[in-house]
Amino acid sequence: MSSSRSAVLDKIKSSLKSEASDQTRREAVAARIKKHDRNLIPNRTAGLDKGGLVDLLETKLKAVDCSVQRLDTLDDVPAAVAEFLKNQNLPATIRQAPHSSLTSLPWSEKAPMVEVSEGRSYGDDLNSLTACHAAVAETGTLMLESGPEGPTTLNFLPDNHIVVLRESQVIGTYEEGWDSLREKRGPADMPRALNMITGPSRTGDIEQTIFLGAHGPRSLHVLIVKD
Repeated sequence: MSSSRSAVLDKIKSSLKSEASDQTRREAVAARIKKHDRNLIPNRTAGLDKGGLVDLLETKLKAVDCSVQRLDTLDDVPAAVAEFLKNQNLPATIRQAPHSSLTSLPWSEKAPMVEVSEGRSYGDDLNSLTACHAAVAETGTLMLESGPEGPTTLNFLPDNHIVVLRESQVIGTYEEGWDSLREKRGPADMPRALNMITGPSRTGDIEQTIFLGAHGPRSLHVLIVKD
């Protein structure tokens, strides 16, 4: 640290005139972070069972211009993807995240005409398929972890984003999503980024007219799979 910067910081510290020691302040901050205090949470999902949460999620997803399809098993995903691509008059190609829940999908059996590649996108993929960490029923928001199994480029570069979601991953609030992420990974192994996506990319900057696909996918299709 330069001497001038150190002098400025020392002056700021002395001007605070705090009676608490540096160690006391550090302990207070650490305790506050560890506690994860809640602010006021709207009581929108209280009393809903899992089926109610899934129904609410579907309603909220459709309200933000997502399309939704419910499936019985993960093995139904390839056929559902092929159907979506066909109905949208899209090329039968998909860039798939190398997620452990997706790598064993029976493409050759269920959708042999779909050309599947795996890994991150470099901007030349029209369609992507990813898993996600959780979905918030309160707002219709998907929570997607970044990392080797979930390249962030697949969430934003392709025009059409398809997300596979299990019913057990549907939760009520954002706070539950952060709790489940900490429980899953531990405080020392949080992802570098957590993308929280509510519907396709959109903007209203031009004459307050909503335009989809301004900063990311034009369409977001969610496949909700029974556990």
